[in-house]
Parts: sequence; structure tokens; C-alpha cells
Amino acid sequence: MKREIDLFPIPESQDVIATGDYLAAQAPLRPVWRVSGLLSEISYRLDTGFSSVWVEGEVSGLRNPSSGHVYFILKDETSQIRAVMFRASASRVPFALEEGMKIICLARVNVYTGRGDLQLVVEAVEQTGVGALGRAFEELKERLFREGLFDAERKRPLPMVPGRVFVLTSPTGAAIRDFVRTARARFPAAQMVLVPVRVQGEGAAGEMILALDAVRSLAGPDDVVVITRGGGSLEDLREYNDEALARAIHAFPYPVVSAVGHEIDFTIADFVADHRASTPTAAAQLVFPERKALGERLEVLVRHAASALRNRVARASGALHALRLRLRDPVRRLVEARLRHDEQTSRLVFAIRDLCLRRMRELDVLAHALRDRDPSRRLDLYRTGLAGLAIRLMRSPRDVIARKRAGLSIRIERLDALSPLKVLGRGYSIVSGPSGRIVRSFRDVRPGDLLEVRPLEGVISCRVLEAREGLEGQETGKG
Repeated sequence: MKREIDLFPIPESQDVIATGDYLAAQAPLRPVWRVSGLLSEISYRLDTGFSSVWVEGEVSGLRNPSSGHVYFILKDETSQIRAVMFRASASRVPFALEEGMKIICLARVNVYTGRGDLQLVVEAVEQTGVGALGRAFEELKERLFREGLFDAERKRPLPMVPGRVFVLTSPTGAAIRDFVRTARARFPAAQMVLVPVRVQGEGAAGEMILALDAVRSLAGPDDVVVITRGGGSLEDLREYNDEALARAIHAFPYPVVSAVGHEIDFTIADFVADHRASTPTAAAQLVFPERKALGERLEVLVRHAASALRNRVARASGALHALRLRLRDPVRRLVEARLRHDEQTSRLVFAIRDLCLRRMRELDVLAHALRDRDPSRRLDLYRTGLAGLAIRLMRSPRDVIARKRAGLSIRIERLDALSPLKVLGRGYSIVSGPSGRIVRSFRDVRPGDLLEVRPLEGVISCRVLEAREGLEGQETGKG
């Protein structure tokens, strides 16, 4: 097909066509837009080409004029776009927009033909990111505070020496390792129970609530619950701001320690718990006393008891002296009372020393028991036993085969001893009658019968001439 080409002849009076004449000649073949028409066409095509879209960004350049409309710029790290939310849509937003707030907008893409600006016409707004989480955190914190869940009067003290400590945390995180290492260093006889739960992500708060319900049936008055994990962002710690978890901690009957995050991290669980520790290590230091400090405290108590006894003795001596002045010849009674007093004092001092010694022995026993339960010893025993079993496993098939072969040899010898061929080899023969039955007596044959004699080798045919009863051991027939 031949292509059609428009020709623009050059007048003979000119060497070339003038530029204006060329453009005038082209005019009927090209569309020329007015600015308003072009912007209207772009706006129309945007309206028909885009439905309402969700756009996420940060609020910037916020303006709230008296008209009730809201104007702002929605931006991210590299780009920005103007946005307008008319008064009717703005009145339905349940919170006030703020500079720097992260939001998600449901909007239509539009061109403002008056200035040629591309913009979003926002119809609905939702909060997102840290801003939404922070607002929800503050609202829940205020509500629970008004309900009295944070009151200091209801917080339970920690026992001086806890019985068991139930640790709700991830079994693979650094928090449990830091907690256990610090606890063992401070109090070697510490009894700890790991309650594995998820510490992050959807459903982690529900797991911790179920774990608290399970621990409730096992714990006693001297036990403590520790809820811990490492630090993180507000998004990472959001499960510890769960209202149901906060109420479960508040309802728990025994002391609860919250050690979530680091120094700067605070969660709802921290406020509602009986005690708050900044880190897992600080939680172990809070819950467990130091063994050396306990010994020092015990010595102080002993000194206080001895001082109290001396003071009591001094007061009693003073009272006795006063009575002596009032009584006539009270020497005997005073001597008896003094003896009883000395005896009771000695018994009390002995009892205190005995108690101290018993407690120290108990601590030593617990320390030895802890060393005896070292997993490395059990692993060595299991390795030794496994090596022995491996040797037995390697020897067992050979021993079984040898025993089976010995038993088979014995049975072969017995069968060989019972074999008729052995008997025949000693010169005996087997005699069969006409019917093929074995001849066992002279009564089994008659004169003239044809017999077959089978020695060790070959077969002999013979006929009976006579059959009679003879001596035992003699032949019963002749062939």
C-alpha cells in the first residue's frame, strides 16, 4: 500500500517556504488545546481512570481555615502531593490532624484546574504507625489509671527469698539467658521455671494470658512471676500494652514483676505489675537476694539478738536489785532465778547458733545438689552407657550366630547318629516283604515269598524257603 504524503509546494518566487506559511498550512492537521480545556481533559481522564485509592504518608503544611476545609501536603521520604479534605469529610474524622502525623487516606486523584495542581480529594482518614499506637497506649493508660489498676496500695511486696520464680519469656531470646545467669550468680539455690511464650507478634498477649492461668494453679504464696523480654520499638512491644493482659496481671494473686524492654521502654504491663525492672538482669537482681548479703544480714540479726538479750539481762538484774532492797534475805530466790536465767540464756544462744549452723548446712547441701545435677555429668554417663551398648550391639550378632551354629552342629550329629545308614554301615540290612512292608518277624513271611534285602549298598532279591522261630539274635529266614 502506498503511503500518502501531504505536499506543501514552494512558490516559484521563493527559494524556500516561510516558517509562518508552513505552520499555517499545518494548522488543520494538529489539535491545539486551550489551557483550561487541557486541564479539564486531564481531570476527566483521572476521574475515569482512577477509582478511590488508599494513600499512606505524613502530614505536612497543615492549614485549617475558617471554611472548615482542611488543606495539607501528604509526603513520604522522596515525594509529596497536595491534599484537601472538605468540611463534610473532615467532620467525620474522630481525631484532629497534627503536623507530622502518619495517616492513611481514602482519596480521589484530581487536578485543580485553577492552578493546574495535581491533588488528592480526601474522603476518609485513619491513623497508622507509631502515632496510632502511641495514642492508643496513652488512652488505655489513662483509663486503667482511673480504674485504680496502677494504685500503689494494691501492689504486693516480694518475698525475701522466693520459693519458685516463673519466667514468662521466649526460650530462645537473650532475656532468659541474662536472667538465669544473674540469678545463679546471686543465689545459686534459685528455683526457676521457664514458661515459654511468644513475646512479639499477633497473639503473643493471648499466650501470656493462658500462661498466667496455668501458673495460677501451680504457684504458692512465696512464688513470683516475672514477665520479661528485651527492648524494641513501640510496634514490637505492642502486645504488652494489651488490655486483657493488663487485667490478667492485675488479677494474679501473687507478686508479678514486669521487665519488658530497656531503661527507656515503658508498657502497660510495667504500670499494672507489682514491681517493674528496667531489664531482665535488673529483674533477677530485684527478685533474688545475694547470698553474701543474706549471710551478712543473718550476722546482723544475731548481733541484734545478743544485744537484746544483754539489755534484757541488764534490765532483769536491775529489777532483781530493786527487789533485793525491798525483800528480806532474798538471796536464795535470787540465786535460783539467776541460775534459771543463765540456763535460758545459754539455751537461747545455743539455739540461735544451732539454727544458723542448720541454715548454713542446708545452703551447702543445696549447693552440692546443684553441682550434682550438672547436665555434663549425666551426659558423660549417657555417653559411657551408649558406648557400652554399641559394643554389645556389635558383638551380639556374632555371639548369636556362633550359638546357633553350635546348636545346629549338635542337632546334625544327633540326626546322623539316628540315621538308618549308620546302622546299615555296621553290617545290618533292611528286609522288605512282597507288599513293600518291613519284615520284623518270621510270622510276616511265608515260604516262597520274594523278599528284597537292602544292605548299605545295592538291593538283593531272595525267596523264602522256610520261616521258623529261632533263638534271639539268629536270622529269621534264609535266602
